[in-house]
Amino acid sequence: MFREVIQDALISLNIDESEIINLVKNQRIAFFIGNFAGERYVDQGHLGALITDLDPIYNGVASFRYEAACASGSVAIDAARTKISAGEIDLAIVVGIEIMKSLSSDLGSKVLGLAADFESEAKDIIYPFPKLFGQLANIILKRYKLDERLFLDNLAEISNTNYSNAKNNPLAQTRLWYMSKSHAVNRYDKFNPSIGGKLCVSDCSQITDGAAVVVLASEKYTKEYARKRSIKLSSIPFMKGYGVRVGPLKFSDKITQSSSLKTILPWTKKAIDDAYQMAKLNFKDIDLFETHDCFTSSEYVAISMLGYCKPGEEHLAIGKGEIKFNAKKPLNPSGGLIGVGHPVGASGVRMMLDLYKQVANKATTYQVEGAKNAMMLNIGGTATSNFSFIIGV
Repeated sequence: MFREVIQDALISLNIDESEIINLVKNQRIAFFIGNFAGERYVDQGHLGALITDLDPIYNGVASFRYEAACASGSVAIDAARTKISAGEIDLAIVVGIEIMKSLSSDLGSKVLGLAADFESEAKDIIYPFPKLFGQLANIILKRYKLDERLFLDNLAEISNTNYSNAKNNPLAQTRLWYMSKSHAVNRYDKFNPSIGGKLCVSDCSQITDGAAVVVLASEKYTKEYARKRSIKLSSIPFMKGYGVRVGPLKFSDKITQSSSLKTILPWTKKAIDDAYQMAKLNFKDIDLFETHDCFTSSEYVAISMLGYCKPGEEHLAIGKGEIKFNAKKPLNPSGGLIGVGHPVGASGVRMMLDLYKQVANKATTYQVEGAKNAMMLNIGGTATSNFSFIIGV
């Protein structure tokens, strides 16, 4: 997967071997690897060094691995952005990668539990994360005083929308799967059993092996790159804003500390607001969003934090169809983590890649027409590590 995604990226960018050799020689290129738990899934750590196994031209290159649970891809992107901003490199190749299907579901869920406070939230608990995000569903119901039947119908609609969008994405894991709104609505039966309180199988993202690559460049390199290839500089997407915030590790601490607020996850909201502020944009300026739907409950709370509505009114935005693909500002047009799949170390990079595809008009069968600005939210743990990026042209 390392070899294939990096080769695909360089071919698509028309960057040849001689250019890479020159960048390595002059120490103007680096690799940034986002990966959560290679040591546990495939008994392999030190993943940055694996780059040198791909091709001798990478011998001597700077290459490092980054981890922030399900936001490991985004912390790698942020590290790459920082190196470029500091003027230390001109080209950053960011790889998000995870192999998860090497373990049984029980063992795999235990590994995922490391992204929580393991001793208190995951040890000896089967499927800890569905249960934690099931608790989030309970908090949403209680804090916003929602009708339970309406809320569960909203979660089913989120699931249905993501599965439907994935059918248009040729790289989505579930593109050929059967899933309908009626399937998602029918909870707690043998076809859609509970896996974490009110959350059922239809509410969960997919265990996945996968990898994705994005390439970031300095302004100087980008100008020269565009000139040599006769590309209009203004057509190349660039990072307009970003936000990074970390909240308490324990889910219970998050809920206690936000108990007096309408926003359940204030640190996530602050990361989003930081990205808006840096880009000097707001919700009305964004054409589409990719958000972290590890579970339908995480997407539900993201709807208000991104700006579709006020906290507690998410059900209104969903009911009006405002998150659907044919809406003014579709949410997860790719299919999201539920539809595409969730190789945890790769998801942040995949989201960034989808933002790029959309604003570069390269998303083909799931292209949002006229997209100029796109925003993503990637979270690690129970929204402990929060990353938001805005890409535009």
